[in-house]
Order: sequence, then structure tokens, then C-alpha cells
Amino acid sequence: MRKIALMLTMLVAVMGNAWASSNSLWEQSALNRIMKDGVLRVGLDSGYMPFEMTSKDGKYIGFDVDFAKQMAKAMGVKLEIVNTAWDGIIPALMTDKFDIIMSGMTVTAERNLQVNFVDPYIVVGQTILLRKGLEGEIKSYKDLNDPKFKVISKLGTTGDYAIKKYMPKAELRLFETEADGALEVVNGRADAFVYDLPYNAIYSAQNGKNLVHIDQPFTYEPLGWAIRKGDPDFTNWLNNFLRQTRGDGTYDKIYNRWFANSDWQKKLK
Repeated sequence: MRKIALMLTMLVAVMGNAWASSNSLWEQSALNRIMKDGVLRVGLDSGYMPFEMTSKDGKYIGFDVDFAKQMAKAMGVKLEIVNTAWDGIIPALMTDKFDIIMSGMTVTAERNLQVNFVDPYIVVGQTILLRKGLEGEIKSYKDLNDPKFKVISKLGTTGDYAIKKYMPKAELRLFETEADGALEVVNGRADAFVYDLPYNAIYSAQNGKNLVHIDQPFTYEPLGWAIRKGDPDFTNWLNNFLRQTRGDGTYDKIYNRWFANSDWQKKLK
């Protein structure tokens, strides 16, 4: 009897410790803080069409923004957008400036060492905006791997990394914003701009007279929402939220608003 009683005591202690550990994780979870404070803080870098942009009246709009609004609604809390420069967006997350990055971020092994990603919500790849007149000479990214070509991208993005990996011989120039980088090609001061397919497709439609879009992606890039490490509760909630939106039609509705329709372009500056 004493042995059984001792075993039961030990089992209760183990279960108690497990419960305490689990409860401690929940207390530290960003989701717990969001629910207590009644505010979901979302970090993004406005300017990446059609994911996050600034409208004429100064409001944040886009594919990611609509998902952030839907997420806050599902939580029953207010939404706070924290616009943050791209090269500082991961450090800002890690220092609790906001709860989640929803900014068209590509899931990479390097970034995954610093943050955790939930399941990808869309897949894109790198394409090329080419200076008018080079279309006969440049057929793919391989043709740009030459010191005579000046290739542009946005600092710290997968476009930046792709140029260094696939076009190491080209002259690389990096800009703080994608708009400034693409404009270099439009104005003839650069030969090519490497960036994500959605942005390049839209930019090409707006500036087709001044450049050529090589629209076959040469990389595979899943985009994911990023959160701080050590937060299984928030990860679980976000994955289930994404799964629910795909199943109930919400995802398709938001996707079609920004990728199958161009009316939103009238709202931009």
C-alpha cells in the first residue's frame, strides 16, 4: 500500500509540474497578452504591392492588412499596425515592438533561426523587371550574371539574396524601398530589378512602356507569418485560423480582392 501511495504521490507531483510548466508557457504566450490587452500588434513594411501599401488618405491597405483585420476580428480585439523598416523588422519583433510580422516575408532557414514561422499562406518567387531594349539579349536570370549588368533589389530581401546567389558577377545595388529600386530600371539607370512576382507583375502593368517583365519565377518562396520563438499556443492558433479561412471561403475572398482585381490601385498615392 505504501508503495502504491508513494507512486501516486510521485505521479501527482509529475502531473503538477507538467501543468505548471504548461501554464507558464501560456502566461508567456503573445496570444495570452493579446487577449488580456485587447490589442493585436502587427508589424509590416508598407510599400510591397499588393500585400501592404499606404492609401491616398494615409491608411494601410493590402492582402496582409486584410488578413490582419480578419485575425483581430476572430480574436475579438483591436488591431494596431506598426509600420517598420524592413531591415529592422525581425529585431523589432524580437524586442516586443509588436506580436507578429505579416509583411510578405519569405520563409528561409536563416530567418527561421531567429523567428518561428506558421504554415505558409502563399507561395511566390523572384522574377525580373528588365530595362527596355535588353529583351533580345536577356532571356533569363542566367544572362544577367555578367559584370556589365547593373542589377537592383531591396536591401535584406530574398531578391537581394537571389542576386548574390544566382548572379554573383553582376554589379549589385540595393535600395531601402522596392519603389526606388524599380524606378532605377524605368529611368534607365539600371539593367534589371529582381523582386517578388506579385509586386513585379503589378509594377510592370503600370510601367510596361519602360520595361519588360520576365515573369517566370526562378526561385521557390513560401511566405509566412513570423512570431517569436517558444510560443506553441500562438503557433497553434494561427495555423488553425489560416486553415479555417481557407475552408470557409475567407481566404479566396481576400485573395481575389487583391490579386484578381485592380480597383485597389485607384486608392494609392
